[in-house]
Amino acid sequence: MTNQRKEKQEKIVSMFDNIAPTYDTANRVMSMGVDKSWRRKACDLAYKFYGKQSLDKIVDVACGTGDMMDFWKNRAEKSGIKISEIVGVDPSVGMVDVARKKFPKFNYHISKATEIPLEDGSADILSITYGIRNVVEREEALREFNRVLKKDGLVVILEFMKNENPSSIGKVRDFYMNKILPKVGGFISKNLEAYEYLPNSIGDFATVDGMKKELEHAGFEMLYSKSFSMDISTLLIARKK
Repeated sequence: MTNQRKEKQEKIVSMFDNIAPTYDTANRVMSMGVDKSWRRKACDLAYKFYGKQSLDKIVDVACGTGDMMDFWKNRAEKSGIKISEIVGVDPSVGMVDVARKKFPKFNYHISKATEIPLEDGSADILSITYGIRNVVEREEALREFNRVLKKDGLVVILEFMKNENPSSIGKVRDFYMNKILPKVGGFISKNLEAYEYLPNSIGDFATVDGMKKELEHAGFEMLYSKSFSMDISTLLIARKK
């Protein structure tokens, strides 16, 4: 990693450390709770695609304050699926400190997405929700996801994707993301810069088609792709070849 990319990644991690105490409150207000339906959909579809009733390990990268890990557990219990271990990975100490207090039964690693401290082929499912656009070395991270997953294991991505040709509804989405959301998040967190980063990071990020190509290049086979709620959030599920 070049010094410039390293500094950018460190700045992003520092930003999440700073907003960690108010992160959950800001997310709930800004999404009006609709993100819960996106997370449920991601878990339920992944379990359906994987088709097993007993899993050794689910890894949530960029786990933040742990919400997605809790969704994996709860949706598994609802479907009668047994999971031996759920692991959270995140470079932000501040975010993981919050996660540990909320969900002490899960295991955590303070680590980058490009350096996951787990054995080759050890995970059944690896998820990253609203975090892949914050990974500066995304190509390296996708290869790392592939390494950690078992053969036929699934990578599950929920993300705000760039839309190069937005529809009328998409333009409404962009107005909300660019003008309304940063002010709401900034007011709650007292950190406007962090929430101005969100629309900027989306603008610099990949399109859905671009993300699919990156996954395929990293050794995955696409299984599912769909955007929800005026294309605000996109779910991609791919299988390790």
